[in-house]
Amino acid sequence: MLLDPKVLMTIKNLPLLAKTVIDGFMNGFNKSTVKGPGLEFSQYRSYQPGDDLRWLDWRMYARSDRYYIRESEVETSISVKLMIDASASMNHFDGTLKKIEYAKFLAASLAYLANLQGDAVGLYVFKEGDLFSLASKPDPQHLQRVYYQLENMQPAGNFTQPMHYKELFAGTGRKELLVFVTDMYQQDGEIMNLLDTLAALKHEIIVFQLMGQNELDFDFKGYSALEDLETGEIIQIGPQAREQYQEKLRQHQENIRMELLGKHIVHRVISTAEPLDKALRDFLVQRNKG
Repeated sequence: MLLDPKVLMTIKNLPLLAKTVIDGFMNGFNKSTVKGPGLEFSQYRSYQPGDDLRWLDWRMYARSDRYYIRESEVETSISVKLMIDASASMNHFDGTLKKIEYAKFLAASLAYLANLQGDAVGLYVFKEGDLFSLASKPDPQHLQRVYYQLENMQPAGNFTQPMHYKELFAGTGRKELLVFVTDMYQQDGEIMNLLDTLAALKHEIIVFQLMGQNELDFDFKGYSALEDLETGEIIQIGPQAREQYQEKLRQHQENIRMELLGKHIVHRVISTAEPLDKALRDFLVQRNKG
């Protein structure tokens, strides 16, 4: 219940919302499903010269008189880069919830969960043809900066045009996970151009494609026309529009799925009416991959 976006709408403080979501998620979490730091240690190994002494397990030493390292803590701290599409199409709403609000809930919760596991968290916001970036850091003060930017994020304009993506996302040599929250709305292939560049950098990438339930069901009762939020184009809704729309949507989604599969990018479609737990589980699975 705590992960339901309609319930989350009543929590006005984003850090509190993120903590509430993750506390509820972890309470119902089956640790046998996904293993990782902060959840369950995978194994111990003997101490080797040069190992960081912070990860020595002194209780194991007391029992065995030998030095052991908790290996999962040493080897699985990563950089998580949250990428948010804040172009105007993210203002689409289904009932009282906009896509951008769901994106904020999800990104804040992922940031809290990643920080809890000792990961560095960064934020990248694509809007009005520009890109805001907040480099990855693991400290709690940095997490507050991420929350602040998310709280003040307002969708506007078109998606960012290609820029120096390689320099921004090249990484520092350690494992990185790029989490892209978007509705995949593009006018000239600009999102796929971004994902082409990111895929070439060999990072793990997961795309959460947000869709309103009214988009999925073509449920726009009481409306005779729809307006494109980024171009302003007016689309008339005719009597046979539903069937044609759903067939085009099916083809469109299949094209996206196949294109991202070819780039080895994980793709998940999420309705803004869905609770957050499925996305959080997908994140943890991808985070601990390999």
